[in-house]
Amino acid sequence: MSLILPELNDIISAHSRIKDFIHKTPVLTSTLINEITGAELFFKCENFQKIGAFKYRGATNAILCLDDEAKSKGVATHSSGNHAQALALAAKINGIEATIVMPDNSPSVKINAVRDYKGNVVLCKPTLEARETTLEQIVNEKGCTVIHPYNNFNVICGQGTSAIELLNDYSDLDIVIAPVGGGGLLSGTATAVKGINKNIKVIAAEPEGANDAFLSFKKGEIVSSINPKTICDGLLTSLCDLTFEVIKNRVDEIITVKEDPIKFAMKLIWQRLKIVIEPSSAVTLAVILENKEKFAGKKIGLILSGGNIDFEKFVW
Repeated sequence: MSLILPELNDIISAHSRIKDFIHKTPVLTSTLINEITGAELFFKCENFQKIGAFKYRGATNAILCLDDEAKSKGVATHSSGNHAQALALAAKINGIEATIVMPDNSPSVKINAVRDYKGNVVLCKPTLEARETTLEQIVNEKGCTVIHPYNNFNVICGQGTSAIELLNDYSDLDIVIAPVGGGGLLSGTATAVKGINKNIKVIAAEPEGANDAFLSFKKGEIVSSINPKTICDGLLTSLCDLTFEVIKNRVDEIITVKEDPIKFAMKLIWQRLKIVIEPSSAVTLAVILENKEKFAGKKIGLILSGGNIDFEKFVW
């Protein structure tokens, strides 16, 4: 069965649907960073989005697309990251029950954040099997709808609204760069950008230590991530059929980058833009810093995906 891929109109509709629930995040620039890179950079700051990440866009759109019967039964997912918080808050704002399955070794700050958003936290053993089995039991008991963090048409459409806003502000970009993990943000970004102007290149940034998307793109089939090792904890997941289908048709290139450049890029953004971002966001700038000749003289939009960090454990 062929997959139904999102199109520009789907993302425009999603933006119209969620715009009263989300923040229109700012686009920042830095003269010094432009001088360092030799390019003109425009940073779309999803670290200022509700819950501190772009994930809130997709979760909100997915919930608003549910019919009344589905809303009455609630939503559920398994996640230890930003999607857990995003779904919990989006559900709370819309008066819907959310149940979030989280590994019992999740940072307490993340568990507490989900509970602060009135999400029902169900802890399980820290294995994928335990997460999926526990979620299945909850769905069977409650009849709730599972909202996957990226393998979901409406989630992808919601994530693409960030690029819509970026191009509404700066329509003459040469390139848009987004990080890639499971591919939800990249899929939505590529769909929006290519739908608006097919001549704008879409490039994915990925850590070299978690390069499954790069390998998949090169091979033409999904290569699963095996024991990924990177500071970018938001980019550890593998692509799914839906995101890969979009990516292989609408993304121009995937570039990987080592850990030290990611750390340097993160520190540079903290120091020069005076904002807090997480490592998964910094990979976009790192790619430019490591390939200056390739990007010299270009006008480039970078999606800064989020700013959620456990400050108790983080070290430069």
